[in-house]
Amino acid sequence: MSNDRPLVGILLMIGFCAVAPLGDSIAKLLGETIPLFELLVVRFAAQVVFLLPVVWWSGKTLLLPSRVMRLTVLRTALHIAGIGAMFMSLRYLPLADAVAIAFVMPFIMLAFGKFFLGEDIGPRRLAACSVGFIGTMLVVQPSFLTVGAPALLPLLVAVAFSGYMLVTRQISRDADPIALQVVSGIYAMIGFGFVAMLNLGLDLPQLRMVQPDMREMLLLVASGFFGTFGHLLMTWSLRFAPSATVAPIQYLEIPFATVIGWLIFRDLPNGLAALGIAITIGAGLYIVFRERALARPVTPVQPAPDPQSVQ
Repeated sequence: MSNDRPLVGILLMIGFCAVAPLGDSIAKLLGETIPLFELLVVRFAAQVVFLLPVVWWSGKTLLLPSRVMRLTVLRTALHIAGIGAMFMSLRYLPLADAVAIAFVMPFIMLAFGKFFLGEDIGPRRLAACSVGFIGTMLVVQPSFLTVGAPALLPLLVAVAFSGYMLVTRQISRDADPIALQVVSGIYAMIGFGFVAMLNLGLDLPQLRMVQPDMREMLLLVASGFFGTFGHLLMTWSLRFAPSATVAPIQYLEIPFATVIGWLIFRDLPNGLAALGIAITIGAGLYIVFRERALARPVTPVQPAPDPQSVQ
């Protein structure tokens, strides 16, 4: 589109790739002592606390078009599901492995296009999906042998964020990204309120709230900040560039996560997982560039002039 600024979109997505693993690593640090529900409440409350003053100061409105409001409810539900599954998976998996498994997302987005939009995948993209799935299984397999079913949680992350990305692209041009994040945070807090009331009778451990100590409090605030800022960068990137342009950049999140995981937890993917990560990245990039090639308009070939007409 004429309003696209691809370089800005790419730089913003690189920022997301660097910031998002920081928030995930903090959630992993807190996972042993803070219930999942509390992590999610703080994460989405931070969106409201950090960004609502910005909306007020800039004179923007939280009244979004009705279509955007409806899609924002869906976007918020997908966002909560994706972050919740990621936070839970980090209690069992190294940071880089969890992020790498979640990057089955391009293959899932192709499947969404096939089954929900009736798009034709084609044999080459289908082959790339198969190769990418094999690569993902190479990452899952050693983790599955170690921790069991929780190794599959990043697959749920991929499904949720595939939908999240598609919805975000649909509404990013019709809503201010900061106001969109605030409204999403408000919707999330309303939903969490209903869940908290429901848990009064159930008393499920992961839906409890505990009193954090000072260190945990600071980490919770940092997790909320990095999570809020990271997904704001993603929303901005999709505002300035098509998803096909910024999608390859997202794979930088895997090396960022690997470095951060090693620095904080001294975790590195083993040989089989590293091979699987390389295969998944290669297959994913092929799909992305194949999509861009198919989306590129074809210039019609001009017929050669008739010799008799020029005589």
